[in-house]
Amino acid sequence: MRCHVSSKEPPVKPAVGIREVARHAGVSNATVSNVLNRPDVVAPATRERVLAAIAELGFVRNESARQLRAGRSRVLAYVVLDAANPFFTDVARGVEDAAREAGFALYLCNSAADDGREREYLELLHEQRVEGILLTPVGADFSDVPSRGTPVVLVDREARTGTHCSVAVDDVLGGELAVTHLVETGHTRIAMVGGPMSIQQVRDRHEGALRALEEAGLPPSALTLLETDGLRVAEGRSAGERLVGLPSARRPTAAFCANDLLALGLLQSMTQQGLNVPDDLAVVGYDDIEFAAAAAVPLTSVRQPRDQLGRTAAQLLLAENEPDHEHRHVTFQPELVVRASTRIRRR
Repeated sequence: MRCHVSSKEPPVKPAVGIREVARHAGVSNATVSNVLNRPDVVAPATRERVLAAIAELGFVRNESARQLRAGRSRVLAYVVLDAANPFFTDVARGVEDAAREAGFALYLCNSAADDGREREYLELLHEQRVEGILLTPVGADFSDVPSRGTPVVLVDREARTGTHCSVAVDDVLGGELAVTHLVETGHTRIAMVGGPMSIQQVRDRHEGALRALEEAGLPPSALTLLETDGLRVAEGRSAGERLVGLPSARRPTAAFCANDLLALGLLQSMTQQGLNVPDDLAVVGYDDIEFAAAAAVPLTSVRQPRDQLGRTAAQLLLAENEPDHEHRHVTFQPELVVRASTRIRRR
């Protein structure tokens, strides 16, 4: 038996438009448009007839064309600093929840801490005429973030000018909470693991760590900075190898990590090298992502209200078009969550 396979592709079925729906339902084009955009002005019986025709013909409205006519869309966008970091996915979940409740969809873009990639996404989103953009910027200087008429709200970064709304956490306080806890549990030689220092959040957390030492009467030299190229698990593992390689006389007995991914990598490194957390090294992370509590040694961490950050940022963005809008800067307070990776040090 021979089978004949045709090389011809099936013809593409033309899209059904408003005109075909109107003809099928026996109404005018304007009536179909009203059903789609102002259904309350159409008599119920007529509305039901049009909706039945839409369902039967498989009509899908051209949202892009509608946006062009209206000059606005029902889409928000969030450009995150690092989509691989669960902190940002948790923030994005809060943004999405607030957007959906308001009838908006969400585009998620990942700058991957690359300022060139960030600029490309911003240009693309302006061209797409999204309703507004949420941005966790790569660089410390974001005063030149282009708006092009599209509202931009900064997330996890304080806008220090009056050009944008912003939502942030007091990272200086967060760093202070972490290192104060380590000092209070008996540590006087502490490492800070994090970087690059071009990231504002890392610099703020470092500032808070130094402030905690000053308040405890310890010199700045009590803090050893192990700067990393990024904020991921691999950099934490590498920092752990560098830390263990320090001379024992000045090797830190505790580490404050600029985020939980670094802390998890540091914890892995200690385990691989046969060292105990917290006896050989106490570890504090930052963000309190879900994995922090689930680690082999549950991590003490500085908690940020991730969902609330996202929700608040989206709400500020949606309020940008309200009359008499004024830019607002919302700062949340972090809190320390103590777990097994730290405890009072035995002398």
